[in-house]
Amino acid sequence: MSRPSRLVLGWSPVAREVVRSARTRPGTLHVVSEARSRVDSLRDDGVDARVGDPTDPETYPDDVTTVVVAGTDGERNRVAAEVAREQFSDALVVAYAGDDPHEETVAALDAVADRVVDPHGSVARAFLDTATGETVTRVTRLLRVLRTIDGTLAVVMHDNPDPDAIASALALVRIADLVGIDAVPCYFGEVSHQENRALINLLDLSLRNLEPGATMDEYDGIALVDHSRPGVNDGLAPDTRVDIAIDHHPPRAPVEARCLDLRSGVGATSTLLTEYLRRLRIEPDTTLATALLFGIRIDTKDFSREVSNADFEAASFLSPYVDHSALDRIEAPSMGPEVLDTLARAIRNREVRGDALATNVGEIADRDALAQAADRLLDMEGVRLTLVYGYRDDTLYASGRARGTAVDLGETLRDAFGSIGSAGGHADMAGAQVDLGVWDAAYVEGDDEFEELVTEVMNARFFETLETAPASLSSVHSELGFEYPFER
Repeated sequence: MSRPSRLVLGWSPVAREVVRSARTRPGTLHVVSEARSRVDSLRDDGVDARVGDPTDPETYPDDVTTVVVAGTDGERNRVAAEVAREQFSDALVVAYAGDDPHEETVAALDAVADRVVDPHGSVARAFLDTATGETVTRVTRLLRVLRTIDGTLAVVMHDNPDPDAIASALALVRIADLVGIDAVPCYFGEVSHQENRALINLLDLSLRNLEPGATMDEYDGIALVDHSRPGVNDGLAPDTRVDIAIDHHPPRAPVEARCLDLRSGVGATSTLLTEYLRRLRIEPDTTLATALLFGIRIDTKDFSREVSNADFEAASFLSPYVDHSALDRIEAPSMGPEVLDTLARAIRNREVRGDALATNVGEIADRDALAQAADRLLDMEGVRLTLVYGYRDDTLYASGRARGTAVDLGETLRDAFGSIGSAGGHADMAGAQVDLGVWDAAYVEGDDEFEELVTEVMNARFFETLETAPASLSSVHSELGFEYPFER
């Protein structure tokens, strides 16, 4: 990751506070001001400052990651921001609207800067957070990549997306809109879980359901949210070129993307996307805020699983914008007969070894019933890992859940079933798919002997892999006492 390089154009009390804060942070700092006495004072303090016109690109350094336009005159700041944007197309541009700006000046700055701060808000804190905060490199990198998308960006969720994936996709679409990029939230598979359907229906969300085997030729960029590898838990080809990947569970294998933000230490990808909204000062509308808060609550099991301070801070930020009445209705959908039947079969057919449970529910009509059954079975006394599987349309589907264990469930299922199918996911939530053709002539729909064979193979692979299962990165680094920020 390159070191941040900041350029401050102009001088004002706001610029002084920015410089004071930036000097204590990693990276380089440059200042261009027409105030010679101020430049001399800054040089005496070891700051790279020069006397010059903030609107003249000849006075700028060769390359910067952040430009802070902070003079007292709003109109002059507008000109400087326009020149800086042309000079540093990939940089994050933050502009102060001046001490007494006209509405036209603020509107013009809005068109060129990534963030505009006017004197009527909380200037110092808002400006410093955006211009010098530790997340500025992530924000800059994301905006830089978004600006290179010449066309439509596909924001791809994992298969059969959950609330965290759905909300994260919506948030990234909103951020893309900030820089004038068209983006579409997309997914493969189905949305069949009652809560997930309620989320989409009650909030009237528009998501694009991609057909199996669909090419992505119509899109000029690909972003992955709540997962990070194409072809693993999504319908993309494994060699798909990814522009952006944002997830809260770094996988064990290397990941390639032009903008990569994979961080453990938070409970939901929605938390990471909310951080971007906050840093860019994007005020979420009611729909987006409600979806994001629901995503955080689901993935942290109402702030009781893998929760962090960042999750609480994100929830606090979102809460004023949330439709709490809609949230209540989303959280209390009825359980359909298919889910109840699947849960009954899961309980009846379960095999438990230690704190792990595996169960074959046979033929299914609703794939998401597996996930709901896996969730419910975690409430059984002494059970901390569950695997529920069943088959439909010549394919066996498996859904796993973990709670209060150091095992990385996603990598465990990959090790157990990757050689006979595809598998992956997060440390506490994962899935697998196996073509029933691997059993060849043994496959006869509804045949008891066939189901016994499937149960024997699936359970044996699951339980044997658990004996040498990899620990989750989050649990390992938590024990060592530090966060694992996998990003570049």
